[in-house]
Amino acid sequence: MTDHDKNHDQDYADGMLNRRRVLGNAWVDKSLVNVNDFNGEFQNLITRYAWNEVWGRPAFGDKTRRLMVLSTMIALKAYEEFALHVRAGLDGPPESRLTPDDIKEVILQAAIYCGVPAANHAYSIAGAILREKGFLPSSDAPAHVA
Repeated sequence: MTDHDKNHDQDYADGMLNRRRVLGNAWVDKSLVNVNDFNGEFQNLITRYAWNEVWGRPAFGDKTRRLMVLSTMIALKAYEEFALHVRAGLDGPPESRLTPDDIKEVILQAAIYCGVPAANHAYSIAGAILREKGFLPSSDAPAHVA
């Protein structure tokens, strides 16, 4: 094994620790089941670069990075990834956990910079997740009006 291979292996291991910390073991385990000869190199690449080289940088903590990812996913209209990171943010470790208000603020800002239709769709997705997790009443419950 060359030093290059050893570095790649360590970068992968460090990236996997970050990936598990941010997304949770259940999600990562589920995604690893789908690794195959076709997508394996891509999974290795994103684990080394996105999860090690970027998420492993000390400049921002996980909470700030979570907020950045949410806003980027709204801008890209990458709503499946947006939903993944909303769930991971709500379930994350206490030091990086997002609140419904954190998510609301991201979407409000995105409405200005990314467009109202993108933010409207993000509200729909986030609202469904917040209802699913008990942060909002179910849609069939009567709304409380003061």
